[in-house]
Amino acid sequence: MKKHVSILVPDGAAVLGCIEGALKTFRIANLFLEGRGGRPLFDIQLVALTKEPRTYDGYFSVQPDATVRSVQRTDLIIVPPVNGDMHEVVELNNAFFSWIRERYAEGAEVASLCVGAFLLAGTGLLEGKRCSTHWSADHLFRTMYPGVTLVSDKVITDEEGVYSSGGANSFWNLLLYLVEKYVDRAMAVHIAKYYEIEIDRVSQASYFMFKGQKEHDDAPVRKVQEYIETNYQERLTVADLASMAALSRRNLERRFKKATSNTVVEYIQRVKVEAAKLRLESSGENVNEVMERVGYADSKAFRTTFRKITGLSPLEYRAKYRRPESYGVSM
Repeated sequence: MKKHVSILVPDGAAVLGCIEGALKTFRIANLFLEGRGGRPLFDIQLVALTKEPRTYDGYFSVQPDATVRSVQRTDLIIVPPVNGDMHEVVELNNAFFSWIRERYAEGAEVASLCVGAFLLAGTGLLEGKRCSTHWSADHLFRTMYPGVTLVSDKVITDEEGVYSSGGANSFWNLLLYLVEKYVDRAMAVHIAKYYEIEIDRVSQASYFMFKGQKEHDDAPVRKVQEYIETNYQERLTVADLASMAALSRRNLERRFKKATSNTVVEYIQRVKVEAAKLRLESSGENVNEVMERVGYADSKAFRTTFRKITGLSPLEYRAKYRRPESYGVSM
């Protein structure tokens, strides 16, 4: 029996590449199935609130195939990423939400790609569930949807027929995951090879670029953040930072967590590791030299913290991101 796939065409600004990528993935799965001597499995439609074309990035027009009113049964709903002020974008597209909830109640599955998680969370279907999104939207998502368990280091989440993917090109991994579920592993591998996608990625932690959340009105907390970022090479303690901010340790911890979504210790670790990452990418220093440069004296503690935050050891990180001396190109 065919699977009906509804790819949403949102109002406002959306990431066209993810809409196109989802469409291509299920279309090429159909072609490869026919190449095996089988029948196409997926019936794919671009679904919007109205049939009017949507223009994205000022140049590219998308013509919806159907409206939410005309699609009364579907098996899978794909929610693509959206751009702009997320509060406004969610409000602009909230007419999708009741339709998504109704289809889910009837057995449809729902998958958000990257920051499409903001729209999916707007439906209420993520409440009490785990979800991933782009690492750069971490703080905003937690602020807007405190009832959702954000696991922004994950590439894919799968809970009760509700899926999400991490940032940017992680959407390919979720699409392959869905193809494997609906067809089989061989098909997912075939598509991964065809598009040259790294299949089975589970963590996006190594892609994070930590920038402390400073969009808040707590001046003493911002002062502590700036001090940490300027003096990360030093041995920093919560007690000393609290004294500098003229706050009790307990009060600093409470206010810091509320303002930044990190504890003070987590913030110190993330700033130090971000500095270490930059040195590993660009310098010839060995791991111990990098460790000392960013204020660690204990090699085991440094390596443990580095792996916890990035998902890689320092050497693995350097191998992944430092430019090789030669690309091995021969004429």
